[in-house]
Amino acid sequence: MSTLHFDYLDRLEAEAIHILREVAGQFERPALLFSGGKDSIVLTRLAEKAFRPGRFPFPLVHVDTGHNFPEVLQFRDALAAELGEKLIVRSVEDTIKRQRLREPGGKFPSRNPLQTYTLLETIEEFQFDACIGGARRDEEKARAKERIFSVRDEFGQWDPKRQRPELWNVYNGRIQRGENVRVFPISNWTELDVWRYIQRENIALPSIYFGHPRTCVVLPSGQLLGLNEHLRLDATDEIVERQVRFRTVGDSTCTAAVESDAATIDDIIADLLSAKVSERGATRLDDNISEAGMEDRKRNGYF
Repeated sequence: MSTLHFDYLDRLEAEAIHILREVAGQFERPALLFSGGKDSIVLTRLAEKAFRPGRFPFPLVHVDTGHNFPEVLQFRDALAAELGEKLIVRSVEDTIKRQRLREPGGKFPSRNPLQTYTLLETIEEFQFDACIGGARRDEEKARAKERIFSVRDEFGQWDPKRQRPELWNVYNGRIQRGENVRVFPISNWTELDVWRYIQRENIALPSIYFGHPRTCVVLPSGQLLGLNEHLRLDATDEIVERQVRFRTVGDSTCTAAVESDAATIDDIIADLLSAKVSERGATRLDDNISEAGMEDRKRNGYF
């Protein structure tokens, strides 16, 4: 008698597909938040496995800060067209003008915190009751505290004391009118798992994930920030040419590159096996505002 063999990637994939199907079964108007980054790209592959040959039971939604990497936006549009799925894009720039929000100051003006306003506007506009995202528990301490089905109140706020038990992979999506749920199908994956899945599935990615020459600003911490039009530099800032890649893609004003010659996924996996700093710890400047910076933003509605 033959038996099926499942490795750990099969199990992670099966869990994520189960979660996506639970979302489709429990919610009326879900959405998949899609940035064109590796985690959201993996989510689209999982959605294909969960729902093809049918259409996705949700649109792809991107909150565009206006400070995104051009390579990522081009990839986002190309992949959405290839999938044949609806892509909804809403702009932080428009929200700033509409709500008269204050633009971020400083040399590296990240609009990441302002995404919350646009996301909440978008949820209200389309009456989304569930938003699927690619956050993982290994990324950051506040994210490690969150359930796979994370309930947000009518103001979009997250209260860690309202977390629901998820015993035996049973997910409770019951909500009151005005509330919504943030859903994280790859919560239990690590950065290395994501890359090994990308390798196994032969998933295409934006070019900035691989080693390439880029003009960078050297920060006081030694980190390298790709030179772009949104930075407010001083004459004394050190500008260098380096061979770099990006481990994550957020705002170009707050996402640092890492020096790397990695040209293939095998090379990237080898890099990760020797890395001593987490993905966000190595690259995201805005996560270092305070010890509880991410948790404070999540309480206010940040994804």
